[in-house]
Amino acid sequence: MYEWIKALHLIAVISWMAGLFYLPRLFIYHCDAKINSEKSETFKIMERRLLNIIMTPAMMISWGAGLYLLSAEDWLYNGDIWIYIKLLCLIIMTILHCMLILYCHKFKLDENIKSSKFFRIINEIPTILMVIIIIMVIVKPF
Repeated sequence: MYEWIKALHLIAVISWMAGLFYLPRLFIYHCDAKINSEKSETFKIMERRLLNIIMTPAMMISWGAGLYLLSAEDWLYNGDIWIYIKLLCLIIMTILHCMLILYCHKFKLDENIKSSKFFRIINEIPTILMVIIIIMVIVKPF
């Protein structure tokens, strides 16, 4: 069962990460769309579906399967620091996800005040977190 949970975890993480990379990119383009235009309304649909159908379920499955793997391996109590760094990055990633939900809601209400430059910067955060997480899990430097 462990290997199936691990596979599910990786599938969910990849799906979640794809959304974390893509949603801010949609926001960048949405910033340039005129309010109430067909383009803006299309972005609203794309953002909502990405968030509700792919990203949030993938995040929940990632956390659930990850917590199962964490408990099965007993990593929290072996004295390694890498797992705590990974968990901190995951918490930051989850906070970012929640921020993206808020920005999506702002776009839905045509109340976005953030610039495309802001979303370009936000778009880099998941990449940085992903690199740190992969190094912690594969290399386990600490």
